[in-house]
Amino acid sequence: MTPAARDRRLFARVAGARDDLVSLTQDLIRIPTVNPPGDAYTECCEAIGHRLARRGFAVEYQRARGGVGDSDRYPRSNVICRIEGKRPGPCVHFNSHIDVVSPGQGWTVDPFAAEIRDGRIYGRGTCDMKGGLAASMIAVEALLAEWPDFPGAIEISGTVDEETGGYAGVAWLAERGYFSKPRVDYVIIPEPLHKDCVCLGHRGVWWSEIEVKGRIAHGSMPFLGVSAIRGAGAFLDKVERELYPKLNRRRTAMPVIPEGARSSTLNFNSIHGGLAEGNDGFPSALVAESCRIVLDRRYLIEEDPDEVRREIVDLLEAVRRDRPEFRYEMRDLWSVGPVMTDADSPLVRALDRAIGAVLGHESRHIASPGTYDQKHVQRVGHLKDCVAYGPGILDLAHQPDEYVGIEDMVQSAQVMAAATAALLAGEAGGA
Repeated sequence: MTPAARDRRLFARVAGARDDLVSLTQDLIRIPTVNPPGDAYTECCEAIGHRLARRGFAVEYQRARGGVGDSDRYPRSNVICRIEGKRPGPCVHFNSHIDVVSPGQGWTVDPFAAEIRDGRIYGRGTCDMKGGLAASMIAVEALLAEWPDFPGAIEISGTVDEETGGYAGVAWLAERGYFSKPRVDYVIIPEPLHKDCVCLGHRGVWWSEIEVKGRIAHGSMPFLGVSAIRGAGAFLDKVERELYPKLNRRRTAMPVIPEGARSSTLNFNSIHGGLAEGNDGFPSALVAESCRIVLDRRYLIEEDPDEVRREIVDLLEAVRRDRPEFRYEMRDLWSVGPVMTDADSPLVRALDRAIGAVLGHESRHIASPGTYDQKHVQRVGHLKDCVAYGPGILDLAHQPDEYVGIEDMVQSAQVMAAATAALLAGEAGGA
């Protein structure tokens, strides 16, 4: 059978599983795996494992004991499912995070009812990323039905805590060899980055907490103290006037979407100054002796991470020169460098060809503005052939009335099936 004929059979098989794809997605959405705190992880892993075990997969459950966030109340449960082919060949791994963010306010539907309207499934996690997980499972099941004597191996994993860094999920597993050669050759992460796009990587990130120190005094006599809030304000003013214009001028060659993320960015995630208000809504009349700021700096592959940090320190030191009583402490919270898979890798070529066959036009190569679990696959697992590809619209992630299009899931599953077949057959350039 020619590859084209094989792909046509795969496409038909996936299309015929449309109702099953919808039902599977709904079942996953109805398991409220909200993170934090990490609800229902074990239940969701078992739902994945039980289904794939019936298809012949060996199923392994891995709790990240001692990992970040793990507890008996909220166990960090992961599932890894593997099926071996009839002869040697590469391993293709589909990795999806099972955790979803809190629904928040503003929904017009029940966020965990998985309601269908106008060809869409609504609910928290439909787009990010249980629709992609379901699509990958249907894609692999279609391939197994059409090609039972395939070479190599296929893995599907459901992992936790991507929304809070992934340290008890992909990072924990990568430290134990689950995302490294020779076990795995190619990793596809079905994040919602548009069905005609292959996401090659993401920008870098550095989070830091800055605490500005003051001196307490009575609020009616602020001249006897030093306001940490005023000191923090002076720092923020310097950032506004001096750093933001520089960041806006920097541009990357990475194909980051949306367009605004092609520049360096800095966000202040939170600021807390002074004492908390009492039950009556009034704080004590005190000059603030502390003001804490958490910053989120997203940087480009062309930037030096040491220089990214130094820019902030230089501004803090400039404030100190201007204000002799200004004192501060800075604590790094976490950082991850930019990652970028080679656009000419067999994995990318296989997805490019499959997208062209399913959608009838060329794929786009993009990069994500924020990080996802590719960072751990490359940084810890040292596996370079990793990309994100899946159904869903990035802008819908974490929004009220989040949804995924049913036809988008079907087409993405067709792409995943055809790309997997090409990689296993060595038609995209080999492992």
